[in-house]
Amino acid sequence: MPSAQTAPPPMLATLGDVPTGSGWAFEWKWDGQRAIAVVRSGECRLFSRNGNEATNSFPELAEVLSGALRGREGIVDGEVVALDEKGRPSFSRPQRGMHVQRPTAQLRAAAPVSFFAFDVLEVDGQSTTGLPCLERRAMLTDLVTPGPRVQVPPHQTDVDGPKMLDLAREHGLEGVVAKRVDSTYRPGRRSPAWVKTPLRNNTEAIVIGWVDGTGTARDGVGSLLLGTYDDDHRLVYIGHVGTGFTTAGRRALRQQLARIERPTRHPTRSTCRASTEPH
Repeated sequence: MPSAQTAPPPMLATLGDVPTGSGWAFEWKWDGQRAIAVVRSGECRLFSRNGNEATNSFPELAEVLSGALRGREGIVDGEVVALDEKGRPSFSRPQRGMHVQRPTAQLRAAAPVSFFAFDVLEVDGQSTTGLPCLERRAMLTDLVTPGPRVQVPPHQTDVDGPKMLDLAREHGLEGVVAKRVDSTYRPGRRSPAWVKTPLRNNTEAIVIGWVDGTGTARDGVGSLLLGTYDDDHRLVYIGHVGTGFTTAGRRALRQQLARIERPTRHPTRSTCRASTEPH
């Protein structure tokens, strides 16, 4: 397990049709920002999917997560989620704070976020990654005390997958994640034991910038920053996309963008097709 300065990379789901048959646990796919919470010695540190620290971006979550474990220690996998005016998850809202170090109280009030916990990697210094999915879920429920800013969303084992997807569509959710009930947690691995079935929405977006890659992608683009014009013809930030690229593609894209980089704030109106699916 990692030191207090790091966090393990999260396990990733494969993209596919919603599974049918027995042996699966179904969860809603939340339209948020993946995060790993490391709680030790009464303090919580948050890390992004890429291993970058995000504690300063969401200090209110770090504070409540410290208390939610009631003095115990653990590493929890989850998602930073913000709800829109209709109570539906909004991916763009938590993005307002993700790349801001020490956001103001005004920014946090404008986009209040919660932490939705759905897995646990360590409890009181003992790794839980080798345990079956349902056993880890039971340990997570015992470890985390829910509250206004911390939730442990339910999972279902006795439902039909396609019906779950229909319900997600009906309620404006992002989709469904299915997990084998006996699956272990494999940090940093994309496993067929987890299957994500998003209800995809496509939109035209303007590439307004990029975030440099880290690790094996350090010489390329980590993610593209996207914007679009609102009803008042103002260019507004709508999120980022960082998946679906090969290592070579990231490098080539970084070189291409560097050639057209400009110091002004308004980009050219070059557009790209991008999925609203964040991960």
